[in-house]
Amino acid sequence: MANQPIGQSSGGILGAIERVGNRLPDPASLFLIAIIILIALSAALAGMGVSALHPATGKEVAAVSLLSAENIRRLFTDMPTIFASFPPLAMVLLVMMGVGVAEKTGLIGASLGALVRAMPKSLLTFTVIFAGVQSSLATDAGYVVLIPLAGLMFHSVGRHPVAGIAAAFAGVAAGFSSNLLITGLDPLLAGITQAAARLVDPAYEVPVTANWYLMMAFVPLFSIVGTIVLDRLVEPRLLATAPVPAGHVVTVETVTEAQQAAERRGLRFAGGALLLCVLAMLAAVLPEGAIFRDAKGTVEPFLKGLVAMLFAVFLIIGIAYGIGARIIRNDKDVVRMMGQSMADMGGYIVLAFCCAVFIALFGWSNLGVILAIEGAEMLKSAGIVGLPLMLALILVSALINILIGSASAKWAILGPVLVPMLMLVGVSPEATQAAYRVGDSFTNPITPLLPYFPLILIMCQRYVPGFGIGSLIATMLPLALWMGFAAVALFSGWVILDLPLGPGSAIHLPLR
Repeated sequence: MANQPIGQSSGGILGAIERVGNRLPDPASLFLIAIIILIALSAALAGMGVSALHPATGKEVAAVSLLSAENIRRLFTDMPTIFASFPPLAMVLLVMMGVGVAEKTGLIGASLGALVRAMPKSLLTFTVIFAGVQSSLATDAGYVVLIPLAGLMFHSVGRHPVAGIAAAFAGVAAGFSSNLLITGLDPLLAGITQAAARLVDPAYEVPVTANWYLMMAFVPLFSIVGTIVLDRLVEPRLLATAPVPAGHVVTVETVTEAQQAAERRGLRFAGGALLLCVLAMLAAVLPEGAIFRDAKGTVEPFLKGLVAMLFAVFLIIGIAYGIGARIIRNDKDVVRMMGQSMADMGGYIVLAFCCAVFIALFGWSNLGVILAIEGAEMLKSAGIVGLPLMLALILVSALINILIGSASAKWAILGPVLVPMLMLVGVSPEATQAAYRVGDSFTNPITPLLPYFPLILIMCQRYVPGFGIGSLIATMLPLALWMGFAAVALFSGWVILDLPLGPGSAIHLPLR
C-alpha cells in the first residue's frame, strides 16, 4: 500500500468518493460545467414559475432565469467586479504577499524548526486543531495563515503535510462557530434571532452570550475528536494513497555552522521586530480612545483590520529575518520575493475566478434562497417536537450549509421561520440558534462551495500534484462526520440534562 502511485485511492466508501471525485475534470473546469448546468436549471425553474415566500420580508422569491437578457448583460458588465469582490481573494493575496517574504527568506522554516524542537510531537495534531477552532476570533485569517503553516509544520517533522492541512482545515472550518471567547459571529446571529423572536414577543432580548457555554464546550471536544480521527484514520490513509513525491517540497536540511549562525542572527532580528509589532498593536488597542477602538469602545476595528495587520507583521518580521540572516540585501530582494509568492498563487487565482462567477450566478438565480425556505417549511410541517425537532434542525442546517456558505445569510432566511415557530412549542430562541450553529459548521470542510475550498485544494497540490477534489473530500469526510457526530451527541446531552446554553438568562430546552 505504501508504494501505491500518487492519486491511487484505497477501497471502501472513501476510496469510491476519491475515485469518482478525481475522475471529474479540473476544478476550474468543474466550476465552468456547474455554471452551465446552473444556467440551464435556472431557466427551466423560472419557466415553471417556481417560487417561495420569504419569511422575513413576506415577499415572493421567484427563480430567476440566468438566460434573460438582463442577466446576460449583468454577467459581462459585472464580471470584473464579481472577481475583484470575491471575499477571500483580496485577503488571501494580501496575506500571502507578507507570508511569501517570510517564507522566501527562510523565516518560516527556521521558526517551525525551533517550534517543532520545543513542542512534543504527540501534541502537534491537537495544537493545530485547537488553534484552528480558536482562529475564528480573527474571522477568516485561519484559512490564509494557519492552514498553510500547519502543512509546513507537519512536513518539517516528517509527517504528511496534507494531514497538517486537513487538521487545520477541520479546526478552522468544522469548528468555525465554536470558541472559548465571544467572536464577531455571536452578536451577528443574536441580532437576527432577537428580531425573529420579537415577531412573537416584542420585548424579547437575546444576549450576545446566548450560546457561549455550549460553544466553549465544543472547543476541547472538537480538538480531541479531530486529533483521534486524523492520527488514526486520515493520516494513515494519506500515507498509503497519496505519498508526497520525493524532493517535491524542500524539507529542513542539515546546515553548516555558518548557516546556523546566520539563522540564529536572523531569528533574533525577527524576534525583536515581532516584539515591536506586538507592542505597537497593544498600544493601538488597549488604551481608552486607542486608534483601533471605535466610538463605543469596542475592538471591532482591530478585528476587522487583523488580516491587513497580519500582512504587515509577516512582511516586517520576514524582512528583519532576511536582513539578519543576510539574505535580503536591498529593496529589490523584497519586491522579488513578494512577486514570487504571487506567482505561486496563479492556480488559486484562476480557480477563485471560476468559483466567484458560480457563486454570484447562484445568488442571482435565487435557487439557494428557495431551497433554504423550502427546507425550513419541511421542518415546520413535519410535526415533531423536542429533541427530535432539534436534531432535524441540525440536519437541515448542515445540508443547507453545503449550498449557502455564509452563516449569517442562512440564519437571516431560516431564523424568521424557525425561531417564532419553535417559540410556540416551548423552545427558546437561544436553543433554536444553538441547534442551527451545531449544524452550520461541520459540513464546511466537504463543500466545494466554501469560498476557501479552492485555496485548500491548491495548498494540497503543492505537496501532492495529483491531489484532486475527490481526494480532498475523502480526506475531510471522516473529520467532518466524526466532529459532527460528537457535536450532535454533546448537544443532545445538553438537552437531556437541561443545561443553560449561556450566562445571564435561563435558557432551557424542552424534552417534549
